[in-house]
Amino acid sequence: MQNKGLIKLFALLFGLVSIYQLSFTFKANQIEDQAQEIAKSKFDTFEEINVEEVRYLDSLGNEEVYNLGLKNFTYNEVKENAMNLGLDLKGGINVILQISVKDILKGLANNSKDPVFNKALDDATELQKDSQDPYVESFFTAFDAIKGDTKLASPDIFANRTLSDEIQFNMSDDEVKSVIRTKIDESIVSAFEVLRKRIDKFGVTSPNIQRLGNSGRILLELPGAKDIQRVKDLVTKTAQLQFWETYKTEDLASYVLQVNQALVDKAEANDEKEEGVEEQDSTDSAIDLLTGQIESDSTNVQNVNPLGIQSFGNGGPIIGIFLAQDKDFVMEQLNDPANRALLPAEMRYTKFVWGIQSKESEFIELYAIKNNREGEPELSGAVITDARQDYDQRSRPAVSMQMNAKGAKIWEDMTRRAYETQGYIAIVLDEIVYSAPSVTTGPIAGGNSQISGAFTLNEAVDLANVLRAGKLPASAEIVQAEEVGPSLGQEAIDSGTKSFLLALAFVLLWMVFYYGKSGIFADIALLLNILLIFGVLSGLGAVLTLPGIAGIVLTIGISVDANVLIFERIREEIAKGKGQKESIKDGFANALSSILDANITTGLTALILFVFGTGPIKGFATTLIIGILTSLFTAIFITRLLIDWYVNRGGNLD
Repeated sequence: MQNKGLIKLFALLFGLVSIYQLSFTFKANQIEDQAQEIAKSKFDTFEEINVEEVRYLDSLGNEEVYNLGLKNFTYNEVKENAMNLGLDLKGGINVILQISVKDILKGLANNSKDPVFNKALDDATELQKDSQDPYVESFFTAFDAIKGDTKLASPDIFANRTLSDEIQFNMSDDEVKSVIRTKIDESIVSAFEVLRKRIDKFGVTSPNIQRLGNSGRILLELPGAKDIQRVKDLVTKTAQLQFWETYKTEDLASYVLQVNQALVDKAEANDEKEEGVEEQDSTDSAIDLLTGQIESDSTNVQNVNPLGIQSFGNGGPIIGIFLAQDKDFVMEQLNDPANRALLPAEMRYTKFVWGIQSKESEFIELYAIKNNREGEPELSGAVITDARQDYDQRSRPAVSMQMNAKGAKIWEDMTRRAYETQGYIAIVLDEIVYSAPSVTTGPIAGGNSQISGAFTLNEAVDLANVLRAGKLPASAEIVQAEEVGPSLGQEAIDSGTKSFLLALAFVLLWMVFYYGKSGIFADIALLLNILLIFGVLSGLGAVLTLPGIAGIVLTIGISVDANVLIFERIREEIAKGKGQKESIKDGFANALSSILDANITTGLTALILFVFGTGPIKGFATTLIIGILTSLFTAIFITRLLIDWYVNRGGNLD
């Protein structure tokens, strides 16, 4: 065999690199075991242990935890270089999301008020309860059943300004349906890409994200993820960012009082049992309300304060403060048409929005934004070009944003008006006011803005990632969420390891028993092969799954099969009367074509599985492809090196 020195050098370097890569896996496991022990020593429940473990590992993120002499590595770097385990081995979170096709249809129709269109949407929702068809097909069926003279190409439905390039007034319903199907597919693909970008920034190693047919469902598999609520928040946020000018306390406090008094009057009118009730002085009540003096523990609070007003703002953007448990009732009353008739004409489009609620607080703040007839903000998140986690002036986690040129100009105009009128601008994300700052230093040029609020560091990081990835084209609902516990993953590891070791032990013993000294060399090559497989998996960032372990077990057989072919050819050459060295040379040469044929055909099959397969199938194909390549190297070159070394020293294989 030529170039033995080069092969020895390559084998040595290959082995050392594999050991180097696997060392990160051992170190990461050591740190994670330590984190788990610390968490268990502090808490008893599974949820609390998970939270503490995540908190501890997050705190180590940028700390140096591994010293290799030449270089120190932080925990994040160790984790990045460690072998990636799949959901079935490491545990984690499995989520199926349903992208709302109904929302997409509404968006394509510019939120049409057409009664036929909206009735068809409602009917399609009912049809979906007993149908396996995609929602859009149920919508078309429902529309056809009630459309009468109405066409999908109506200017009130899909022949609008947004779709003017694709849909014309004279198009038939079938032609419009084809366009709508394409648009919906594009929206779901867009949602898929947005989710992929969000998950990529989440810090989970090797997540699996795939679309499930044409149903609008998307599967997310997040190995190692422990905080299921954080994952839910991350993937379901539509990231609808808006900037609105707000009203001040004094603008709408009287309206809130009027609504509250209307409820009081209604309750008194309906209360036939109570007699001799002292008349409430509404003027005194109003003064008490405005000064925040209502006693929430008063026995008559439901009679005089049915809205549950805790206090009013102090002239800023906060209209009032309420109990969080009452927010649905309060919003229902404030938006009741009969009550909204009390608003001045110039405020008829006012929109009430809740602020973000602190986790430790039972109260929530009410804001009122200056809405318009179209319900469209002057400035939206579409202008955001970058977002990053930052800190505000009080050193609290925040999110800083940068806008494009168009957005920067509008933002400058909005901040100029706010500065001149001493007003406020609410930063609203998914119908929640995160902050409503005033502008005290003049117009803000350059398109810079910041969202601050009651954020944890993780929440600020996630929000920045969500804004940077972009908004979802429609709302996303979690239809299934499963948490695969580490114990289940450990059981899979144990069973996979057991089958792997049993297969390995049986093959090692059989080779020694049947081929003697040659079998020992084949066993050494096999062990090196296994080391190289895991080293390559770790180095390439591939994911090891339970089917992947099955692929490695199969690789053991493939690797040994190559050695069996070689040894049998050597025996045949010796039986012909050739010398030992010549038999070895001819045996390897004659077996080579058979070995290559067998491995190439198996490799092509594995390649097809890798390209077209998903999930477990892809994991199996990955380890099989790597195993075929490394087994060819060890069987053809390493075994030959060992046998030649032994024979050249005067050894006898028989």
